[in-house]
Amino acid sequence: MSARALERLETLLTGIYDLDVGCRVEDFLVTDRQSLPGECRDAPGDEQLFVSAVDDDLCMSLYLDPALLERLEANDPSEDLNGENVADCWTALEGISHFLCVAHNAGHDRPVSRLMLEMQAEIDKYVASFALLRKRHPRRFPAELHTLLFRRARVDPTLAAGREPLYRRASRQAARFCARLEPRLRSSCRRDDGSWLKDLRRFYRLSDIGKLRHIEVS
Repeated sequence: MSARALERLETLLTGIYDLDVGCRVEDFLVTDRQSLPGECRDAPGDEQLFVSAVDDDLCMSLYLDPALLERLEANDPSEDLNGENVADCWTALEGISHFLCVAHNAGHDRPVSRLMLEMQAEIDKYVASFALLRKRHPRRFPAELHTLLFRRARVDPTLAAGREPLYRRASRQAARFCARLEPRLRSSCRRDDGSWLKDLRRFYRLSDIGKLRHIEVS
């Protein structure tokens, strides 16, 4: 199955954060649930990252529903992010974000909590969507993006599997960070100012505690 749209989204995120994790999502992509470990085959949702440790090796598999990938190929958000593909785009970005965050932290021998994975994924969906929308309208700031992603979104209890408070906290923290980032993004639309990328890259490389402190005091 072609995964060009997925590769473009991965390239977008690695470019935003200037990442080189030494591996690609495609090499860990699983589209057949029957090839997953037995306890993972019945997990709900179109996207899950499975992580396990074997001896001293970290093993990862990113499951994405094949129908999701087909829809992304037919309506590639890298060419035009719109109301018809935004939900699928965010699902794919969440999986890519989780994969990159785990791989990056593992490469620096640093743990990452589930809270930080979910918070970073929400931030990544926001900044990646901004970048995609900016391609079509370079001088227009998508003011509706923050509301759509953070105020209208709801936690699905089935997918959250009892972790609703964690997902809500992750969303709140990401919303605060992105709201404070907005003036820099607006400025970049007017003056082609890329300083927001430096801020994002610095933030990405902070520890879990460092990220929370940054959000609380900034």
